[in-house]
Amino acid sequence: MFDELRDKIMLCFIDNGYWEWLVEGFLHTVLITVFAVILGLVFGIILAAVRSSYDKNEETLKLRGGVGYYLLKAINFICKIYITVIRGVPVVVQLMIWYFVILVSSKSDIFVAVIAFGFNSAAYVAEIFRGGIMSIDNGQFEAGRSLGFNYVQTMIHIVIPQTVKAVLPTLLNEIIALLKETSIAGYVGIMDLTKAGDLIRGRTFEAFVPLIAVAIIYLVTVVVLTKVFTTIERRLRRNER
Repeated sequence: MFDELRDKIMLCFIDNGYWEWLVEGFLHTVLITVFAVILGLVFGIILAAVRSSYDKNEETLKLRGGVGYYLLKAINFICKIYITVIRGVPVVVQLMIWYFVILVSSKSDIFVAVIAFGFNSAAYVAEIFRGGIMSIDNGQFEAGRSLGFNYVQTMIHIVIPQTVKAVLPTLLNEIIALLKETSIAGYVGIMDLTKAGDLIRGRTFEAFVPLIAVAIIYLVTVVVLTKVFTTIERRLRRNER
């Protein structure tokens, strides 16, 4: 049994150098995930700030009237439409739209994947942060004003840091989900980790070993991510004390 397993491992990874495909696929998966997370966080926080600002200040702005109220209302409406569409369309369909329609002339498949997964993640990050911002007591905004901050400065220096602490576990779930979602990048010919395992399976006609190897790599990556975020969360709690 062990000899047979060893022979399969040699066939799938060593004899023909197929292990290099796994390394290349894993690096592409990490690259796409990291930059998609950055894009998703930046754009998602902007969306959340717009949505929460409108929700928290709607009544006050409505009483004041003026261009500012209608401008924020219009931007908030656009953000809501964006979030609804992105959350309602399967990510694989979004990936193919970006690849075959919007960025069809792009010379970098990795860039297209980052854009597709990043803007998809932004919609979920926006709702995560919006919930976190809405949970922050209004007294924090008043404290910011008393320190001489305007609304934007209060969000950046007081509200967002507190929100990050509150949403960190949920944010970890989104990053893990994004990591696993990148496994569909092979639909548009990108050599990601899952695609590498599938190519090895096609060349060797052996499914068990390469697919189990891919599953283990994903699992180890998620465990490491969880450990990192747990450490960060623990340190943030210490700082609160």
